Amino acid sequence: MMKKTALVACGAAALALGLSGCANYEGTGTKDAASAEQLALRLDDPWAQQAQVSADPTAKAEGSYADGVYTGKGKGMDGLITATLLIEGNRITCIETTQEGESQSVGGYEAIRDGVYASLIDVAQGSDIDTVTGATITTAGVRQAVEDALGQARQ
Repeated sequence: MMKKTALVACGAAALALGLSGCANYEGTGTKDAASAEQLALRLDDPWAQQAQVSADPTAKAEGSYADGVYTGKGKGMDGLITATLLIEGNRITCIETTQEGESQSVGGYEAIRDGVYASLIDVAQGSDIDTVTGATITTAGVRQAVEDALGQARQ
């Protein structure tokens, strides 16, 4: 009888240990996916190299524009993109780019959020910006928004 009780107790202990190990297993797919910001903490920023491009402070936009602040709109992958430009003495400074509905970790969401597009606009002094890798449609929406703002400022 003692052997049987000891055997049952050992079996129960082994089963309890085995089950407690499974409770912490994260490979089941039950955990939420990491957010883009969590991933950004662990991965190099793919746009960091492009963001380091600095604008020539003496560069001017081609054409003739009235001084002021202008906000243009364009269509992105999943929503509206805006570009707010400050024009002073025919020099363009992108104050802000925003998006509504662009998907996190897809296309240009991070490039808009991190100011990459704003830097590219400042360097190009217009809408002739480089396409951000993986964000062709978002880039086209940013170009459209810049053209819209410049259209409002044309003299």
